[in-house]
Amino acid sequence: MTESKTTEFLGTGRRKTSVARVRLATGSGKVVINGRALENYFLTDSLRGVVLQPLVLTESLTKYDVRVNVCGGGISGQAGAVRHGISRALLKVDANLRPTLKRDGLLTRDPRMKERKKYGQPGARKRFQFSKR
Repeated sequence: MTESKTTEFLGTGRRKTSVARVRLATGSGKVVINGRALENYFLTDSLRGVVLQPLVLTESLTKYDVRVNVCGGGISGQAGAVRHGISRALLKVDANLRPTLKRDGLLTRDPRMKERKKYGQPGARKRFQFSKR
């Protein structure tokens, strides 16, 4: 029994409340997200562009197969999380890509989160109507 050893590089990406677990393996450039093709998961071209940005930037779009498991948040947050995960996985493949990815801000975790609602008010920032008399 022959066993073909393919090396997988893992990367975890996060944005807002979305978490993406990315597996990068040498291949032909197939991108599968939650068992679905990229075109079937992210329906708009802009979101697909966000996801593929690290691969296009490093000119490795046809070198690797990408398998992603993403959960939480909305579709835009998930796209950002996948982009962050792919960038981190590419770093494990080749550390020399770091300046290229860092220059475009792909390694920085976007810290913007939804602000929590505070007690004594109806929302995070909104206040109940003030009445002087």
